[in-house]
Amino acid sequence: MPDNLPPAFVAYPRLPGHQLLSLQGVDAAVFAHAQFSSDVTALPLQHWQWSAWLTAKGRTLAVFQLLRLAEDHVMLVLADADADAIASQLQRFVFRRKVKLQVHADLAVAGAFTAPEAATGAAIAGGGDAGWELDLGSDALPRTLRIGPAEGFAAGSEAEEAAFALAWRQTDLRFGLPRLEESQREVWTPQQLGLDRLNGYSVKKGCYPGQEIVARTHFLGKAKRVVQLLHAAAPAQAGDAVQQDGAALGSIASVAGDLALAVLPLETSDAELQVGGVVAQRVPLLDGLAR
Repeated sequence: MPDNLPPAFVAYPRLPGHQLLSLQGVDAAVFAHAQFSSDVTALPLQHWQWSAWLTAKGRTLAVFQLLRLAEDHVMLVLADADADAIASQLQRFVFRRKVKLQVHADLAVAGAFTAPEAATGAAIAGGGDAGWELDLGSDALPRTLRIGPAEGFAAGSEAEEAAFALAWRQTDLRFGLPRLEESQREVWTPQQLGLDRLNGYSVKKGCYPGQEIVARTHFLGKAKRVVQLLHAAAPAQAGDAVQQDGAALGSIASVAGDLALAVLPLETSDAELQVGGVVAQRVPLLDGLAR
């Protein structure tokens, strides 16, 4: 558990900024399969996976959890992206598909740094009015995500919610899960963001936006950059340059307090890294969040 949490947290505090988008209808899974990077139709019911929505050039617009709740119901858990904007953009591709897009203002997302009561791995627990429970951690760092009616989660103070949201975001980065601000969208390929560590894209399924770029990079071995977790001695910002020996080496893709995910060349020396003229130490990523 992170050591910077306030002394008294309500059970399952809400995660500010998390939004939910449902795709419902007989074509929901097929539509999601054609739009997103993961193999949706191969995902069993009541299971979830990491996925992404890419541009035609293979650049990442959003990274999210994709839940297959029923034959006719797929739900996206968006930690950073604007659900209304994504729904509006996706609507342009619906055409005659029997699928309805709905942003859920009636539901909320909450979390806890404890092991789930019933969910495990990619298997979702619960459903209906009780909401859903997801395993979003590992043995080394247990976390539980819950989705349910907004009124069902107690609200903490503004300061408590902000502190919890930062702690959650930092653990996301420790697992190698990118949290993309607006400035970092349409910048990185899934390989550069390390989404292979999360099983966040497929190179075997049919076409989806950016699939050709993703597959070519995978099969030709052209991925030259990878994410590295850094501990920055001074506050960094997404987009900041990472330097080594006075030369630009890469840049910051995600930031959470004193932690940052940087996209760096696969092959680098062990020489000191700097961000904003201040030393940034390499930190090993945690495994266990792949689904």
